[in-house]
Amino acid sequence: MSHTVHPYSHRLGILRDWKSRWFSPKGKYAEFLRGDILIRLYLEKKLKGFFVSDIEIERSEKAVRVILSTSRPGMIIGRAGDGATKLREDITKLLKKHKLLDPKVEVKLDVKEIKSPESNAAIVAQMVVEGLEKRLPFRRVAKSTLEKVMANRDVQGVRVQLNGRLGGATMSRTEDRKLGRIPLQTFRADVDYHSMKALMPYGAIGVKVWIYRGEIFDKEVNK
Repeated sequence: MSHTVHPYSHRLGILRDWKSRWFSPKGKYAEFLRGDILIRLYLEKKLKGFFVSDIEIERSEKAVRVILSTSRPGMIIGRAGDGATKLREDITKLLKKHKLLDPKVEVKLDVKEIKSPESNAAIVAQMVVEGLEKRLPFRRVAKSTLEKVMANRDVQGVRVQLNGRLGGATMSRTEDRKLGRIPLQTFRADVDYHSMKALMPYGAIGVKVWIYRGEIFDKEVNK
């Protein structure tokens, strides 16, 4: 029997880096981990619809740095940077409320722009979810998404899978669409993957997206 492995974790240390980067002093591991989970849950809820693909967290003795990768940085930063300042203050309040922030430690927020959003699985999954929640026909949403993604020169393959009560049907089923190729077993294959839920009146629809962007060799590894 084959074993399905998450494409991101499958390539950790080869093509991908960890999304939380820190070493914990003795007895601080559980506290840091809880803090990371709370930050991620808060930002995912707060920034829904802002097309955020990654939330990375780095910790040092004097700072907690939160790095947001998004295709719409202007919406998060706001006019004169007041949006980013407010978000940083909210994260600080959240950590202080749960007693997970040392008074000497400062929270920093960086916003990175994604130049090619159509070749990023997390953003493509959010586009599909947005289309489904607007009640667009699911087949049209899947087909148009595949065409948009394959229009990018750096994309060699894309797959979109929808699971649930598609079109409001009584029984749930799976709709799978694919263009190009997706070599999941090759370690050097740059396969981006993301899964999300579209919340519909009759239940949730699961959305999974795989995007293959070619092979990466030693000199090009982007960790």
